[in-house]
Amino acid sequence: MERPLYLDRLIRKERNGLIKVITGLRRSGKTYLLFNLFFNHLRRRDVREDHIIKIALDNRQNRHLRDPDVLYAHVTSQLKDQETYYLLLDEVQFVPEFEEVLNSFLHCSNVDVYVTGSNAKFLSTDVITQFRGRGDQIRLQPLTFGEFMSVYSGEVRQGWEEYTLYGGLPQLLTFVERSDKMEYLKGIVTETYLKDILERNGVRHPEELTELLEYLASAIGGFTSAKKLADTFHSVKGLSLHQETVAAYLSHFEDSFLVSRAKRYDVKGRRYISTPAKFYFSDVGLRNAVLNFRQYEETHLLENIIYNELLSRGYAVDVGMVERTASTAEGRRIKSRLEVDFVCNLASKRLYVQSALALPDRDKEAQEQSSLLQIRDAFKKIIIAKDVPTHYNEQGILILNLFDFLLRQDALEAF
Repeated sequence: MERPLYLDRLIRKERNGLIKVITGLRRSGKTYLLFNLFFNHLRRRDVREDHIIKIALDNRQNRHLRDPDVLYAHVTSQLKDQETYYLLLDEVQFVPEFEEVLNSFLHCSNVDVYVTGSNAKFLSTDVITQFRGRGDQIRLQPLTFGEFMSVYSGEVRQGWEEYTLYGGLPQLLTFVERSDKMEYLKGIVTETYLKDILERNGVRHPEELTELLEYLASAIGGFTSAKKLADTFHSVKGLSLHQETVAAYLSHFEDSFLVSRAKRYDVKGRRYISTPAKFYFSDVGLRNAVLNFRQYEETHLLENIIYNELLSRGYAVDVGMVERTASTAEGRRIKSRLEVDFVCNLASKRLYVQSALALPDRDKEAQEQSSLLQIRDAFKKIIIAKDVPTHYNEQGILILNLFDFLLRQDALEAF
């Protein structure tokens, strides 16, 4: 499988003087991106193979290279001339003091460094702190629907059913039986992601942490906050889980890339509202596995997939809020708040996006566009819906077919 979106990002960062750090959800394809796709790109560019130093640190035969001094000596011993050497290190967290070792390679002017890391020692906040401004992060996500369909043999609607149920972890493409896919996803939730979080953070309430993840999985698309969740645990479970503990658990999920937080943004006031926020899963298959595949809600899964797709295309995505003032028959003015599913920013470009499973009639379309019509700026306003043809409506809002959006990288600009 080719993943041109991420390969292009790596290529653009070549020889920029920073450590290229490929992060992301475990089992999302970081090793394949670096050791296959990027390696093959270098060879096509006629970079000599002896100038590509490729080391899989999780491989038993490279165990001796996990010693930081041995690794440094091994790499520097291969630098025979002043041409550029590409250093590709997979699972670098196996090396103690890896931050110091990698920073040392930056003193070699002809060494371009690329690393992956994927366990509890190498999560999102580590990248920010441990490389002291000398790390350049490439966030890898599971397969988008378009990437999934590029290798799926069935038709689009069959693929959609499969994708919304099992998600886009690349390993799933090797399974045929549905039961095998379900067991794989449930297994890595408990034995990989949750285990990493528990070991990394010394969590004192593992059962409550698991229940919190289940609550987030059942409430995608809904606003929540640490206080609201703490209150829920108290009222429903009879447990006194402090608000600060809940906030810490939410941060653990974010740091492990299991979920992303979408902040609330006041479009007219041009300011963020600290709470509440929405949480979306980085992979809907993992979300379903957390709930043991017993809660399939296509509307919410569609919203989650659109959110992930927007992130994969480089947008910063918030949840929007606009205020509307209406007059009653008695002449009183009543203010209400309307939600914009996604406010998407990329450099100077902005989009407002609503997610809808269907638009069966004018009333439903009016409901979906009501918040968009309150926004007076000139940025594009879009409703993405599953079973409608792509067109502009009378209010100038783009009604974008879901599969046009997911299967065309240029869909947001082309229509």
